[in-house]
Amino acid sequence: MGLVASTVAETGFASLAGYARILMVLISCMLFIALVANPIIVFVKTGKNPYPLVFRCLRESGITAFFTRSSAANIPVNMNLARKLGLHEDTYSVTIPLGATINMAGAAITINVLTLAAAHTLGIEVSFASALLLSLVATISACGASGVAGGSLLLIPLAASLFSIPNDIAMQVVAIGFIIGVIQDSAETALNSSTDVLFTAAADPTYSR
Repeated sequence: MGLVASTVAETGFASLAGYARILMVLISCMLFIALVANPIIVFVKTGKNPYPLVFRCLRESGITAFFTRSSAANIPVNMNLARKLGLHEDTYSVTIPLGATINMAGAAITINVLTLAAAHTLGIEVSFASALLLSLVATISACGASGVAGGSLLLIPLAASLFSIPNDIAMQVVAIGFIIGVIQDSAETALNSSTDVLFTAAADPTYSR
């Protein structure tokens, strides 16, 4: 709240429109992954209509993760959902905790979008090759993001260094992340955690049959 109050005091309510646009881009990217990219992967693996499973994972895992904002805290919910789906315990007892640590698609999106927003604001031209490299770095970095609220934001300075963005500017981007973090981090965690069960089910021979 202190960050929001100081920003509004310095620049007025017009600055909130900029934050809303960034938030809209972030949420749109996460919805695309959740409702388009992930279902395609599940369909290729299982040959079944992926959407009943996708929506069940979002409903039973994603909603809880949205409010806890912690992939680690949502592990018991995911384990219970995997059990209800009839998946092999030998499989989900490994993949669910592992996914809570390294399956961070939402974190990769956050790192990418906020870093590109900073580069655009500074007038830095981003080539296709640079954007591809950023995506690779963000994906690998996201695997090291902690499964707690705001864990992905602290990796932004690493990604920003690809474009020689100074650390003080990068930390301002992190501050922006904290301003929009209530919604951004909640949606990010919902995507991350629900995908853990989704891909566990897709990879499990019991569900694929």
